[in-house]
Amino acid sequence: MATRRSSGRPRRDAALEALTPLAPRPVRHAVFRQSWRDVVFLHWEADPFEVARLLPPGTAPDLFHGRAYAGLVFFRMEDLAPGPVPPLPYLGVFDEVNVRLYSRDVTGRRGVVFRSLDCDRLLPVLTARAAFGLPYRWARTSRRWYGDRLLYRSRRRGGRGADARVWLDVGPGAAEPGPLGEFLTQRWGLHTRRLGRTWHMPVTHPRWAFRRCGLLDASASVFAAAGLTPPAGDPVSVLYAPGVPVRFGAPALLPRTPPSAGPHG
Repeated sequence: MATRRSSGRPRRDAALEALTPLAPRPVRHAVFRQSWRDVVFLHWEADPFEVARLLPPGTAPDLFHGRAYAGLVFFRMEDLAPGPVPPLPYLGVFDEVNVRLYSRDVTGRRGVVFRSLDCDRLLPVLTARAAFGLPYRWARTSRRWYGDRLLYRSRRRGGRGADARVWLDVGPGAAEPGPLGEFLTQRWGLHTRRLGRTWHMPVTHPRWAFRRCGLLDASASVFAAAGLTPPAGDPVSVLYAPGVPVRFGAPALLPRTPPSAGPHG
C-alpha cells in the first residue's frame, strides 16, 4: 500500500490486508452484536478523487484495478445487542440503508467508510452518532417481500429529500460474487472520524452465501446527500444474501499521518 511522506513521495511500509472470505482476526470481545438479514448490495463506479476527498485522514481509496466504487446497501437489522447483554426488543430491529465507500489505512487494513446510514429507530441513530461518529440519519424505511421479489424503500425525515429504493427478483440458486463482488463484500472493518481522529473498528461474520438475483428497479438520491455524484446507469454489481450474524470489536486509533493528496497505490 502506498502512503505519502511530507515530501509527497510515495512509500510502501505496510502489507495490504488480503481479501479473504473470513475475517483475518477474530473479534473476541464484541462491543456490539447484530444480524443482517436480506442484504442487497448495489455498486457503481465512482470518481477516485471524489472518493478520496470524502475519506477520513489516514485512509485512501481502496481501488480495484485502478477503479473506485460506491455502494448502496439495504438490509434488515435484527438482534442488535451491546456487549454480552441480550438483544434489544423493538429498538434492535429495523431496516437500514447505507451509502459506503472503500478505504485502506496506513497499517494496510482494508475497510468501509459510511457516508450515510438511514434507519427508522431514533435512539439507535442518536447512540451510534454520539458513541462512534457514524453518520446515521432518521428515516422512514421499509422492507417487503412479494413472492420472490424484494422491495426496500427509504426516505429521510425532515424534508431533506434523500431517498433510496431497490426492487429485486431473488432466485433459489447460489451465485458467485466474482472478483469484484469479493473485493466489495470481503471487508473486515470500518473507518470513522470521531473526536478529531480516525478510528478503525474490526468486524467479523461468517462467509457470505449469495443467491441469484436480478435487478428490476433502483433509485438513490441519497448519493447526492452523501456528497457523491449521483450514479448514472445500472449498477456494475448486484448481489443478494439471506444474511449473517455480525460482531464488532472495540475501535482503535490510527496513527497520525500527513494528509494524502488523492488516490494512489
